[in-house]
Amino acid sequence: MEYFNARRVTRIGVIAALYVTLTVALSSLSYNNIQFRISEVLMLLCFFSKDYIFAVSMGCFIANLFSPISMDILFGTLATVISAIPMYLLRKRGSLARMIICSLFPVISNAFIVALELKLFMHLPYWISAAEVALGEFVCVTVIGVAIFSVLQKNEGFMRLIVSEKPQTRT
Repeated sequence: MEYFNARRVTRIGVIAALYVTLTVALSSLSYNNIQFRISEVLMLLCFFSKDYIFAVSMGCFIANLFSPISMDILFGTLATVISAIPMYLLRKRGSLARMIICSLFPVISNAFIVALELKLFMHLPYWISAAEVALGEFVCVTVIGVAIFSVLQKNEGFMRLIVSEKPQTRT
């Protein structure tokens, strides 16, 4: 049985809110075919804890309520969930190479899924849209995100902050 406490639930809510805030505040960069969602840096939290799969997925869903394409709620959230789960499953803390590989899941997932959405609802060319979305994701998650998290994961205080506590056994 999973252990939930106020700190863990708060951490999930704060990350979801941060994702929404960054996406909406930078909406001119966040939506349409050329996307540089700075909030996607938060996807790398899934590399450290499964809690963030829900946090970034919820944040993406809420942020996409503000998208000019209503179907972004479905397509964008689906791309997030599809990329977040393997990021968590293939994690290995401290491994920069593994983090880089995992950072490519959102690049690939968003490229193909969001490009399909853009083709269906904005009638944009699929492969050009896939390349544009992939470029934005690559810059935000793989270049910026990996650089940030490769430094932050060396900080024990930061790691204690983002990783859920294990339940304490009673004696």
